[in-house]
Amino acid sequence: MKTLKYIMSLALVFFISCAEDNNDLGFIEEVIAPSNVTAQFQITQDNSGLVTIIPNSEGAVSYNITPGDGTDVVSVKQGESFENIYSEGSYPVQIEAVGVTGLKTTVTKDLTVSFRAPENLEVTAEIDASNPFILNVSATADFAASFLVYFDTSNIDEEPTPLAVGETVSFEYPNVGDYAIKVVALSGGTETTEITQTIEIAAPTELPIDFEAFDANTFQGFGGASNAVIDNPDANGNSSSKVGRIVKGAGEGWAGNVITLSSPLNFSVRKAITMDVWSPRVGGKMLLKVENLDDGNIAYETEATLAGNSTWESVTFDLSEIDTSNSYQKIVVFFDFGTVGDGSADWTFYIDNIKQDLVSTGTFNDGLLTNGDFEAGSDSWIVGVDDNAPIGVVTDAGNTYYSVDVTTAGNSFDVNMSQKVAITEGETYTLIFDAWSDINRPIVAGIGLSGDPWSSTVETVNITPTRTTYALSLVATGFGAVNARVIFDLGAAIGTVNIDNVSLFLGDGPFDDGLLTNGDFEAGSAPWIVGVDDNAPVAVVTDAGNTYYSVNVTTAGNGFDVNISQKVEIIEGETYTLTFDAWSDVNRAIIAGIGLSGDPWSSTVESVDITPDRTTYTLTLTATGFGATDARVIFDLGAEVGMVNIDNVSLSN
Repeated sequence: MKTLKYIMSLALVFFISCAEDNNDLGFIEEVIAPSNVTAQFQITQDNSGLVTIIPNSEGAVSYNITPGDGTDVVSVKQGESFENIYSEGSYPVQIEAVGVTGLKTTVTKDLTVSFRAPENLEVTAEIDASNPFILNVSATADFAASFLVYFDTSNIDEEPTPLAVGETVSFEYPNVGDYAIKVVALSGGTETTEITQTIEIAAPTELPIDFEAFDANTFQGFGGASNAVIDNPDANGNSSSKVGRIVKGAGEGWAGNVITLSSPLNFSVRKAITMDVWSPRVGGKMLLKVENLDDGNIAYETEATLAGNSTWESVTFDLSEIDTSNSYQKIVVFFDFGTVGDGSADWTFYIDNIKQDLVSTGTFNDGLLTNGDFEAGSDSWIVGVDDNAPIGVVTDAGNTYYSVDVTTAGNSFDVNMSQKVAITEGETYTLIFDAWSDINRPIVAGIGLSGDPWSSTVETVNITPTRTTYALSLVATGFGAVNARVIFDLGAAIGTVNIDNVSLFLGDGPFDDGLLTNGDFEAGSAPWIVGVDDNAPVAVVTDAGNTYYSVNVTTAGNGFDVNISQKVEIIEGETYTLTFDAWSDVNRAIIAGIGLSGDPWSSTVESVDITPDRTTYTLTLTATGFGATDARVIFDLGAEVGMVNIDNVSLSN
């Protein structure tokens, strides 16, 4: 019997130990005290002085309410309320919010009980800085205990929004327009005081468009096509919250959708339009057309082939041949123009992030290679190592690229594309290329010798129907030759292989200008300008194959008298890193930073001392109190004499 007692005791200890392990409450230590503690006062408007107190907060489970009139403290649970009868007067109502662990937060709210009608009512109604569709409303009035806010008096079914003294309520309007809002001030008496005023909700429709705060009235379908702004159904490849949905229903082959902008597009510098597109089918066509606001015959259009396959892709439309003397204020899109849709999932498309961009004026930077973008056809590209066996290329929508259809799987090297290039033993190279297929399949890419012992450094790359840019870091370990090669071995799996924009760099790869365009000036001056004049390009020079900005300041004056800028979107409150190379023929200072392109010309800049030694400078800049889609990177150089050379400018955040 004694033995049984010990066994039962041991089992009980073991059970309790397990229970303790499985009910670890250590997470409670991470719980913080309640926050955002507030209270809503609802006074019965019958001169009775009856007040309903409704406490609220984040993280509280109960409240201890001190009414402020000498009566006892009352405890209520989260979601409950408390009633008390007051005489006329002002009372400090104390709200003690209690969290799940017992942590407490206490606030005091002033309650005014008066049977007089509120007087001196003042209403503040302001558009929210983050969203032009959101209105923030607050109010003050003598003898008022609370307020009621009506955000649209034309809506007879609207329930008023309670507003406490000293607080703010908000409402997001669905569309632009003029709205009459009404604020009613309440006291403990039967009489109220109210103010009605008209507010304007306006959101100009201009590029870039991301649909996050967008006037949907400017987005219309025709010919059987419909559209809507919806929550993004596919965050893979596009993290936006909102996107534009287009459904091509049964109707006309020319069914499409139009976005009418608030002002004409400016094609003086940025002559391309890019957007993210989600298409359900591989190889579909998308036609983009820009039109005059009043005359549809004044237009320019161009077409692109989509990778499709139910994934997001970035599509660029080149409008470099557009007649810039005309005015264009409409963006019209057609999917598979000439084919009638049926409104099904196979005819449902999504668009997002529509913006103007530059058309590159320089040649593709293929690094150590030649004709890496295949725009010269098959030149320099061969099958295997036979200099007399050129590859096959195709041209689609003005773009030329390598394409092959592998119908039988075999050795990887059975289907090959190569370009001979000098490779130095022991060096590290970066190989960059675009590739896509009609299925998911692997290819082999890398660098290697063009003869025995066929040494190489290669990697297997899994490509998909979505055109994707791949970058490989490759070390020429144990081999090198003046006639080595870049290798693409494609024969191990069936399926089409398309390759474009192949580049090979010694080291880490090409220059990255981040948020900027042409930061290394290799494409000339665009889009760098003098001041804020889009029609005043800067001057660049080319020395030993390197292009950069250069100016000789012969007379000292204001810093902004000699300037180089590039317009770029700057978001208020964001912190940016500006990196650039600079040098001079003397020791002198320049001003560099970010700022607005117009009044009030707000900026964040720093003085940088440059020397005759080419040096890389890095500045950390916060856009405090300013931001705009057409803000800019600024270099003000006119305050001192001497040459200023600038190269490799990048901006990131």
